[in-house]
Amino acid sequence: MNLSNTAVAHQPNWQTVCQARDLVADSGVVVWHEGAQVALFYLPGQEQALYALDNRDPRSGANIIGRGLVGSVQGQLVVAAPLYKQHFSLHSGHCLEDAAQRLRVWPVRINGEAVELAVA
Repeated sequence: MNLSNTAVAHQPNWQTVCQARDLVADSGVVVWHEGAQVALFYLPGQEQALYALDNRDPRSGANIIGRGLVGSVQGQLVVAAPLYKQHFSLHSGHCLEDAAQRLRVWPVRINGEAVELAVA
């Protein structure tokens, strides 16, 4: 077995979705990725500074998560959905108030000046 080929096979492919200068500190911006709107949240000063979640609010069906307020609830970093104010974990996408609601989360990184999302 060739371990180097196995390691390469599990590494994600990355797609540039915007530039680092397009991010807004402590706020969200929305990009298009693989047929979906993705909300990017940039939190400088945090251990993990960049998060990527589905922009579609599962309760209202509106593409508004990127407009939500970022904060902390019970020690978790969250975004509050603008319409119904439910809180979604930036790390996992789960809703704190309703376990049936969840946002998709994408691997995201800043690579030089490019913001990249993992391609499925």
